[in-house]
Amino acid sequence: MNCHELAQKIQELQPGASTQDVARLCLLLSNSPGEIEKYGDLDKLKSAWQQVGLKLQAATDQHAAMTQELEDLANSDPEKFTRDQIWVLIRAIKVQSQVLQMYVGHPLLDV
Repeated sequence: MNCHELAQKIQELQPGASTQDVARLCLLLSNSPGEIEKYGDLDKLKSAWQQVGLKLQAATDQHAAMTQELEDLANSDPEKFTRDQIWVLIRAIKVQSQVLQMYVGHPLLDV
């Protein structure tokens, strides 16, 4: 199955989806573990789509929370950073890495 065929299947499942949403789902599904050929079966595609959707929602929620923490951190004096503020930066890097990994399909280094 190629990207065009996958996009057609996604549009069958979600006829009102925008072009950007279809492209995003194609990318996320093609980068998720498993063989893309199984997505010819609409039930397997739905299941994979739901799993990817949950992962993306969780990563998006984490990203939103981290964005707020980083905005608060940006308004503080870097010379007076506490250990907790340093951990905010480290968690932000990890969250960003999770989101990036979903889109590029490469496993993360376990740091």
